[in-house]
Amino acid sequence: MSKVIAVSNQKGGVGKTTTTINVAAALASSNTKVLLIDLDPQANATSGVGISKDTQITSYEVLLGSQPLENGIHDTRIEGLYILPANQNLAGAEVELVEVANRENKLKEALSMATFDYILIDCPPALGLLTLNALVAASHVLIPVQAEYYALEGLGQLLGTVQAVRQGANRNLEILGVVLTMYDKRTTLSEQVATELKNHFGEKLFKTVIPRNVRLAEAPSFSRTIFEHDKWSKGSRAYKNLSKEITKRVS
Repeated sequence: MSKVIAVSNQKGGVGKTTTTINVAAALASSNTKVLLIDLDPQANATSGVGISKDTQITSYEVLLGSQPLENGIHDTRIEGLYILPANQNLAGAEVELVEVANRENKLKEALSMATFDYILIDCPPALGLLTLNALVAASHVLIPVQAEYYALEGLGQLLGTVQAVRQGANRNLEILGVVLTMYDKRTTLSEQVATELKNHFGEKLFKTVIPRNVRLAEAPSFSRTIFEHDKWSKGSRAYKNLSKEITKRVS
């Protein structure tokens, strides 16, 4: 059975898509079959692995039931990594799903026959129907948090949504953990945020931190994962280590 991980934080700019892409790529490098689902209308995960946003069948069609999952899945350059892409049409799904029965279960239904070791869902920066579909379909939720002043702002709302989903549509949903991103060990602020997260989340905070790294920031502009762009960079080492921690936790 697939291990389904929703990568979510309703705050934008926290490294959510970067984390989703690079964790998916790292997991795929370990002889596992990984599906990356782009559930963000900005479609940055789609372009980030080199797939055109003009693709005809996307997560929009799959969510609304006009196409089965297998028709929308694309190979990527990375062996073992596949993607269900997105484009701007997905923005309309929030409105179109409102009148649909069991609207929060549409992604779960689409994934019911999926045969992947891992499925990673890149959620949009909002707590709407798209994110709700991801949380209902997921076995785990991974929360990236940036090392900035307002790091914990809004996290309470996300945790409240996760709790509501656990009490209702998905009793098996677990918080896989919180990962600190854009960490700069030279600044007092990064250390303060790390301490605050440790106090708040305890063992749920991953030991691996994702550094603020130029090579990591460059990679999306070349439509590459960090492993393709610079496999020797600090960012590459960090995402390899994070994927190992994730593997241990979901096992």
